[in-house]
Amino acid sequence: MFTMKTSLMMLALATALTAADPRPAPELVIKAANGQEQLLSKFRGKVVAVEFLLTTCPHCQKASQTMQKLYKELGPQGFQPIGIAINDMANMLINDYSKQFNLTYPIGYANRDVATQFLQHPIMMSMLMPQLVVIDRKGAIRHQFPGGDKFFENEEKNLRDVLLPLLKAGGAPAPSTTAAPKKPAATAGAAKSAK
Repeated sequence: MFTMKTSLMMLALATALTAADPRPAPELVIKAANGQEQLLSKFRGKVVAVEFLLTTCPHCQKASQTMQKLYKELGPQGFQPIGIAINDMANMLINDYSKQFNLTYPIGYANRDVATQFLQHPIMMSMLMPQLVVIDRKGAIRHQFPGGDKFFENEEKNLRDVLLPLLKAGGAPAPSTTAAPKKPAATAGAAKSAK
């Protein structure tokens, strides 16, 4: 009985995350293996897909390849994918991950706590991978898909269906501003990678 209640609660949470009202995307520092950092807010004006991933996860690898394919096609219209690896020693694995799958978009790393906070994922609940978040041109999270969601059964079609309306809705990307960024709420790479 406990298992069935837990399963129903997880299903309800996953549904709530994918159907939730838009919410502002918290700031996130994307830390590369070489120590360089970029802020998520740098990509404001673009439609951004953030994939929290494990470099050893076949489902994550497939999602990354799908995002690369769509980046080649939709990048000129304002689509920007970003990968954030959260497995142990991710800082040492992300360069090989990018090379292995010919990824040309930013791949950074973070610890699991950063991902949990950004995703608003309950800490007592298992996090299935990958976790995909789609952010509109104004910086609002419009869609969030946890690993195991039916979204990933036909992810190229489903991601295209999510991205195209957002790309058309905002017109041309907004120009970047020179204002000082707000203090990041979540810092990728600030602590050891999650286990």
